[in-house]
Amino acid sequence: MKFWQMVPWMETEQLVGVAKFAEEVGFEGVMNADHAVYPEVVNAPYPYSPTGKPLMSPDWPYPDAWITIMAMAAATTTLKLSTSVYVLPLRSPFEVAKATGTLAILTGNRFILGAGIGWMKDEFEIYGVDFHKRGKIMDEMIEILRKLWAGGMVSYKGEIFDFPNLQIAPAPEKTVPVYLGGSSLAALKRVAQVADGFIGNGNMPDEVPGLIAEIQRLRAEAGRAHLPFEFVMGVNTPPDLDTFKRLRDQGMTSGVSYPFYFSLGMHSSLDDKKRVMEDFAERFIRPLS
Repeated sequence: MKFWQMVPWMETEQLVGVAKFAEEVGFEGVMNADHAVYPEVVNAPYPYSPTGKPLMSPDWPYPDAWITIMAMAAATTTLKLSTSVYVLPLRSPFEVAKATGTLAILTGNRFILGAGIGWMKDEFEIYGVDFHKRGKIMDEMIEILRKLWAGGMVSYKGEIFDFPNLQIAPAPEKTVPVYLGGSSLAALKRVAQVADGFIGNGNMPDEVPGLIAEIQRLRAEAGRAHLPFEFVMGVNTPPDLDTFKRLRDQGMTSGVSYPFYFSLGMHSSLDDKKRVMEDFAERFIRPLS
């Protein structure tokens, strides 16, 4: 089993140091997070809280996903880098294709696009993007990104996007892996039909096998069960070696070490974060590697 260190909400100036140490102690990769803007007032219900209130507030840091990934990549050699998750339908497919294709080249294909459709309607309204069409936008964007990553002239005609022959160069040597998040049936179907991996939003351990089985069933229906696939999932209980072993045997390929906010609070030193990562590596990464 592999493990990812989640790095949302931490001090931006410590990201490079955390990435270097994560590579040193054996993490598979790190995942940052994304919000384009964070309104003072959020009316949209947060889907991952029983109260509907988000944990985050407007002053929590969301540094630019691509710039921080490149900075961490430049300081490491084997560490993978991804987003949990990038709000893809808010953005232009051309800007995303150029940025992520360049990341793939400059990181030596260590970059993975982790994406989701987004939950904050307020953010979409500020951007002038139809929140209710974000699923369709997402579907077309993934098609377009893969065409643009392949290189050469590309045209497209869909319900949302329509453009003549154009090219974004340079193109990466191989297509960028796409991991998708989400918990609705529509999201799971999209994961099964187009994704290379799934990023869970946190589940109880006894929920994980059923979720994996459902995605695998949908992948078989889509004729994609034979393709490589990653399950990157967090569990909503304290980390436990026996639990990780059981979930590994039931198909979970990667676990996560949760953001430092949960173990150290909103602010902590780089040394404190290193101690948390070293402890996690000693207890889980090395026994399960």
